[in-house]
Amino acid sequence: MAAERTIGHIDGVIPGAVFHRRAHVHAAKLHGDMMRGISKFVDADGRTVGDAIVLNGGYEDDEDRWTWIRYTGASPETERDRATSRVLKDQSWRYEDNAALKLSFERKYPVRIIRGPKGDRRYSLRDDYRYDGLYVITAIRTAVSKAPAPDGSEIKVCQFDLERLPDAQQELTEVEQHVAEMLAFDRAEKFPETRTTRVQRLVRDAAAARRIKDLYDGQCQVCQTRIVGADGRAYSEGAHVKPLGKPHDGPDVERNILCLCPNCHVKLDTGAISIAEDWTIIDRLADSTPSTRSMLRKLWVKREHGLHPDYLSYHRDWWNRELHDQ
Repeated sequence: MAAERTIGHIDGVIPGAVFHRRAHVHAAKLHGDMMRGISKFVDADGRTVGDAIVLNGGYEDDEDRWTWIRYTGASPETERDRATSRVLKDQSWRYEDNAALKLSFERKYPVRIIRGPKGDRRYSLRDDYRYDGLYVITAIRTAVSKAPAPDGSEIKVCQFDLERLPDAQQELTEVEQHVAEMLAFDRAEKFPETRTTRVQRLVRDAAAARRIKDLYDGQCQVCQTRIVGADGRAYSEGAHVKPLGKPHDGPDVERNILCLCPNCHVKLDTGAISIAEDWTIIDRLADSTPSTRSMLRKLWVKREHGLHPDYLSYHRDWWNRELHDQ
């Protein structure tokens, strides 16, 4: 039975799901429009609310920090320059798309976020769309756009702030619920949120990490080791450069993941190695650990990977501070 379009979670579609084109996003019931950024949905009382947003190179006033988004509202075709992503006239809260998203804010409805290939390069896939879960609108305002009107006057825009709901509040699909039941144990009743988060990580983390591991056919990007088990399958691990969770809040996206052997994964997580701006591997234990001589001089990176330097910079700076403070 096909999933029904609704407000919030779409059954059978988990965060991290990838779609090649907008038509596939639409077919999955994630977004109700093939072109617009804001998707609208008729609520039970007949009023229209905003149920989803596609982030795909919108206005220059937009800002994406993964767990927090500042989103600029919509304008009619005749009041915006699609070539430069600039608003040409003041936006209105009465415009249907903005009014719908404003009503979702008032009703505290969650909004589905889909990132497209033209979005922030730290998070976006090269040529696909990815569903990144449920966000809630925390604030709305009328703001002044960074760019003036053609005549030099100020332009007012409708602005929305959104925050990603914690993993424990990203609803479980039927498959995830089944996994949760299989992993249940006595003390889980005392820590239901922790267990839910762990179950979602098991199911969802695998999607982005698996795509990177498949890209390298299980071969380590640091030492090029390819571990093959008795079943003939390669074993590797998806390592997040900017770690997930507090205090790092790294995103679970392909541009933040490396394909590593277990040994190099541990070295990355413990700061024994970092990656320089030119992809050179910084080996902090080279003199004391002979085994590190087998590492490549530079990280092996395929063009299709799209590894983002911001995450490598964060990892270097974090461990430089940690070691300095010791």
